[in-house]
Amino acid sequence: MAPRWWRRRRRRGSAARAGEAAARQAIAEFASTRLGVEGFVEPRTAVSDTTVVLVARDGEWLRRRMPDPRAAHTLCNDLQIPSYDAAVVGYPDRMRDWSGRQRDADRRLTAPDTPEGD
Repeated sequence: MAPRWWRRRRRRGSAARAGEAAARQAIAEFASTRLGVEGFVEPRTAVSDTTVVLVARDGEWLRRRMPDPRAAHTLCNDLQIPSYDAAVVGYPDRMRDWSGRQRDADRRLTAPDTPEGD
């Protein structure tokens, strides 16, 4: 029988594979339901793993973890999505604009109602 620490490691590996499959599914769904999707691959840093950010034509975006940059570019190529290195080209303005619109909409929804006639 394998040592206890090895059994835990194997379980995390299968969970990581399940997470990767879920990320691939979410990316494929986003790409197939939005227009003008582009991929921006973010490099691994000290605090985060490699990720890919998909940005649609209207600025809506989705970020998912990937095993490495090569896997992110390969996935984008498989889905026929252009992919770029985010550290080199940056992010499109439409992404920031969309996030700002979402933030403003959230503020309007959570703003307290002002009483009338008081």
